[in-house]
Amino acid sequence: MNKSSAKRRAAKASRSLVLNKTVSRQAPAKPDATAAAKIAAETVAQRLIARSAVLRTHKFRVGQTVLYTSSPITRPGASGTYKVVKLLPSDGEDYQYRIKNADEAFERVAKESQLELEH
Repeated sequence: MNKSSAKRRAAKASRSLVLNKTVSRQAPAKPDATAAAKIAAETVAQRLIARSAVLRTHKFRVGQTVLYTSSPITRPGASGTYKVVKLLPSDGEDYQYRIKNADEAFERVAKESQLELEH
């Protein structure tokens, strides 16, 4: 074997090693696009929930005296002064409260739109 063929073989062998190394250095597989979209949607939903919780809170506090106005259909005689006993979660459109009148032996549930501050 002559010197030039030995050099060619050595160069060819080193090229194949370089090619093998570049092939083995492939980037890791990308995550599933639907999984990434799902994570992004969950993150957006969590931010919206957190923002709405900060922006919207109960208008009245426990122990506060309020004026309750019942609708004429339910019990028109129930309107009057009540104390807020407990804060309840929203029913979808209004926060709800458990309220108690000193003259009654029971508590009522009232929507925020039915209550006003006592002056």
